[in-house]
Amino acid sequence: MASFPTKALKRDDTRLIIHFDYDCFYAAVFEKEDPKLRYLPLAVQQKQIIVTCNYEARRQGLHKLQRVTEARKKCPNAIIVLGEDLTRFRNASKENYDFLKRFAWSGRAERLGFDEVFIDVTDMVDYNLEMLNSHTLQSSFFHLSRNDPTLGFAFDCSNIAGDVVPENHTVTDTAMGQATGSLYIRLLLGSHLAQHLRYQLEEHQGYSSTVGISTSKLISKLIGNVNKPKGQTTLLPPYTTPDNGQSNITLFLDEHDIGKIPGIGFKTAQKIRGHVLAHPAAVDHGLVYGGTMENVKVRDVRLFPTMGVEVLEKLLGGSGSPKDIAIRVWSLINGIDTSEVGRAREVPQQISIEDSYIRLDAMAEVERELKLLSRSLLSRMRMDLSCMEEHYDVPGERRGTERATNGTRSSRQWLAYPKTLRLTTRPRPARNPDGTRSRTFNRISRSCDMPALVLNLSSSIEDQSEVLVRETLIPLFHKLHPEKSGWDLSLMNLCAASISLTAASSKDGAGRDISKMFKMQQRVLEDWKVEEPNAELDAPPVSIYPANLGEGAVEAVENEPLVVTKENFLIADGQDEATSETHENDNIWESDDEVPGLGYTCTKCGLAVPDFAITAHERFHDLPD
Repeated sequence: MASFPTKALKRDDTRLIIHFDYDCFYAAVFEKEDPKLRYLPLAVQQKQIIVTCNYEARRQGLHKLQRVTEARKKCPNAIIVLGEDLTRFRNASKENYDFLKRFAWSGRAERLGFDEVFIDVTDMVDYNLEMLNSHTLQSSFFHLSRNDPTLGFAFDCSNIAGDVVPENHTVTDTAMGQATGSLYIRLLLGSHLAQHLRYQLEEHQGYSSTVGISTSKLISKLIGNVNKPKGQTTLLPPYTTPDNGQSNITLFLDEHDIGKIPGIGFKTAQKIRGHVLAHPAAVDHGLVYGGTMENVKVRDVRLFPTMGVEVLEKLLGGSGSPKDIAIRVWSLINGIDTSEVGRAREVPQQISIEDSYIRLDAMAEVERELKLLSRSLLSRMRMDLSCMEEHYDVPGERRGTERATNGTRSSRQWLAYPKTLRLTTRPRPARNPDGTRSRTFNRISRSCDMPALVLNLSSSIEDQSEVLVRETLIPLFHKLHPEKSGWDLSLMNLCAASISLTAASSKDGAGRDISKMFKMQQRVLEDWKVEEPNAELDAPPVSIYPANLGEGAVEAVENEPLVVTKENFLIADGQDEATSETHENDNIWESDDEVPGLGYTCTKCGLAVPDFAITAHERFHDLPD
């Protein structure tokens, strides 16, 4: 067997990552809408299950994934609200994410579901480490901006904010000493930033959160779970194994069940449990399927004889397995996670809608459910992938029937569009000879090109849904399930995937909307037009800039087009902020959607020509008549 590189287990503790987990998020959304609910036992229902409940309800015996009938018996005075419409949760999640991502200088802010966010604050912490005055630690100031020295907050840098693991530490134990660049100091700075963001989120957005601070996504997520709700926890050094003991990462992870480690799924955990126990691990076949009945901790796996990359490769590898799965799992078991926090994206990578069923086994029912799912998917696509855009009338252009008095008209335009449509189902397996049924999460799917009809924003969603189901989804379903009946489906999912930015939305798109550029150019330059002066030659020079053009006017141009984000989103992957640099004789615009510099006037025809078009314009004059 090929040897595996030892560098795969090399730690990277140069980063500083904060993980936010909103407390009882679904319930908190309802509480924000009606503050009186904060003091009452509140539960959110989907289907016949309690998906979450607030802490007052938990004190009275309710818990997540509890049957509604059981919850009503346990707490008769509980207020149970329907939460199957995810719109309010999606909108609240987007607002919270937009608030937090402003603090990511690097743009690395990644959402995980509706209620979790990772932020990489390495650059901000490193900057404040350089600015730290070791002689006045108790009256330190945390800078939230490189450009504005007054933007920030005062804090005490002699102590870590919030809770820590291990609890019985002292400054001496963590070897703070005189090493101002130590990991401890960076974690300390990160803890105060996390506390500030946590307070700001609750004050301005109305949502409390639980926070973890460490150097990787794996540890920051797990350490945040230690003190819930409305708490924060930092895992202290040492992160590497000292000569006389174990690292705090190893000690912390060792107490977790192997299935609780993010990145190790149910099937992988079951294979590892079976190898350690020498028999298949028993699982709970009740409502919460997949709950293990035989705990195998990380310590049991890490210290198991011969356990290592080679054993895991034999155990987990094979046809269909992810590449390097053994190295990845062994790294996670040892507390090593080098995965980066994703950058904010302008649009989602995919949009999916799904629903689960007790039994779906008739074509008429399938068609009805596909129509419901497709309508939801089309609505989400229009919400997340399109925006209202203003058009400017120019001479010779055919004008729309609806336009404002200032010569503009608005219409909805796609910011991005999906290239692929995927249908996924989850059929239940046949019953065993003894009448029982094996539980499975296996899904099957078929994909096709996204039909062009869904991109027509002038037609109704209902009409599009009818055609989409009849002409595309039903044929896809028959390819998945050629049998006329007997599928016994427990889930169906529709997904719009392979989403790409339109040409006009970003320089990352397939091209550039040059027509929009020239329309924008004419509108912007209209106020800047210089009439031939009649005054004497020695009159004061005429400014080509309108008197009211200041920073606000520049920002108004820079902020176009409107940026729309998503549920699971993430704003502008590598998005460049539009900037304006004013020089003595020209005005340079660096955004693809804005007006280019007009630094050349043709001596033959007097036309102002953009810099990039000078050569082509000169060739035009060289053409024969």
